[in-house]
Amino acid sequence: MSIAQISLPKGVGPHAEKLFDAITQANTADDLNRAGGKAEGFVLGLESAKAIKSQVAESLYVAFDDAASQRATELA
Repeated sequence: MSIAQISLPKGVGPHAEKLFDAITQANTADDLNRAGGKAEGFVLGLESAKAIKSQVAESLYVAFDDAASQRATELA
């Protein structure tokens, strides 16, 4: 799943794309872990502030997790 397929509030999309790109372009496992942690915190913050619905948060979590899993496989 891509971030572009998720309906996000105005202003959130570019930040989500940036985090997604950081995950998919991580050069090391440490970089990947750091990028994944930032992405998770980003979604948690949006969800906690009720800026996004829980279904949207779940979609973001899945998109970031899938990207991280794929990148981890590529780095291995």
